Amino acid sequence: MVVVALIAITTAVVSFAVPDPSSTRLEREAARLTAILESARVQARAGAMTIRWVPEPNSKGDDYQFIGLPEAFMPPSLKWDAREIKAEVVNGGIGIGMKKSIVLGPEPVIGAQSIILRLEDRQIIIGTDGLNPFDVITGAPGEADQDGGDRAPA
Repeated sequence: MVVVALIAITTAVVSFAVPDPSSTRLEREAARLTAILESARVQARAGAMTIRWVPEPNSKGDDYQFIGLPEAFMPPSLKWDAREIKAEVVNGGIGIGMKKSIVLGPEPVIGAQSIILRLEDRQIIIGTDGLNPFDVITGAPGEADQDGGDRAPA
């Protein structure tokens, strides 16, 4: 009976120690997107260009797109590594037709903007207050409005 109890305790401890693969993929995508957005933001400021990030597929089959970013500065891939990822602009940005987008420049201060990345039942919010770089704001489920309402970055 002692052996069975030890196995049960060990199994419980190991199950809590093993990271959730969907959470890891979502964190990796959030880190990748923040780096891409900051790179495009630098290009917008350096080139005095208005660049927008739109979380919608385009005719080339990309999962998201940059409008106004020259081809020479375009990231090598505009696809999510985890195909099931969904992105939504929830704060700031402007609408292009019916699509909300993130504005990356040319002004040094761009206004507070945030994006929710979702994968299965997990979500991560990335954003900026307009002065600081894009970064992960929160990752706990339920901390963002589920209906996509505006939420200011912390």
